[in-house]
Amino acid sequence: MAGRNRMPRYPMNEGSRGFVEGPRPILVHGPGPLPLHPAAMEEELVIQREEIHRILSDNRKLVDENVILQRELIAAKDEIHRVGEVIPQLRAEKESQARELIQRGLKLESELRGAEPLKVEVMQLRGEAKKLNALRQDLPSQIQGLKQELTRLQADNKQVPAMKADIDGMRQELMRAREATEFEKKANIELMEQKQAMEKNLLAMAREIERLRAALDAKKRAVGVDWPYGTINGSPDMGYQGGPIGAGYGGAYGAYGLYDMHGPPRH
Repeated sequence: MAGRNRMPRYPMNEGSRGFVEGPRPILVHGPGPLPLHPAAMEEELVIQREEIHRILSDNRKLVDENVILQRELIAAKDEIHRVGEVIPQLRAEKESQARELIQRGLKLESELRGAEPLKVEVMQLRGEAKKLNALRQDLPSQIQGLKQELTRLQADNKQVPAMKADIDGMRQELMRAREATEFEKKANIELMEQKQAMEKNLLAMAREIERLRAALDAKKRAVGVDWPYGTINGSPDMGYQGGPIGAGYGGAYGAYGLYDMHGPPRH
């Protein structure tokens, strides 16, 4: 309702913004519409004034904004110029930093290559540390075992004097046994020698008896006399009893007793 029957607005001169009020159109009287009421015209004027004030305010705001934009544009141009001057410096600094980083990387790479033996040594030391740690953990049980072994050895040491006495007794007994064995060996040797001598004597006696018997038989055949068997030179006391050789030597074995023909007496 407020904008009813408004007059047209025309643009301002170049270089300015907004609209200005143009000349009022000439009302043609005639068969057209009736002229406006003064109150309506007054209202229209008020509305146009308010619109003009609003447009002027907008124009001032636009001018202020334009000034601000001009200042910002100048500042941006200055900033761009400054940045344009700084960019080569930054680029040079970046390139220098990149070269420095590359050199550091190469240096670190060479240091790492040189540290490979140290790495291997560190791994070996870690393995040794693990072994030592395992030994350290196992050390209490080993100490306990050694303590038990020490206690057992101490108990055994208390028995050492008795064991020494037993060993000395066994040594003396062994010496006596050796002496008895040596004595027995010597006695056996003597008995063997006596046995061999007796065997030689018995064999000689047997050969002599056989020789005498053969001579007696020959004499009997030559004389033709039937002497009793076992008599020599007409004496019946010389008769042969027919026992084993040496039976007539009942004391031939003497104090040695019955002597085995195959070796020394068995004890």
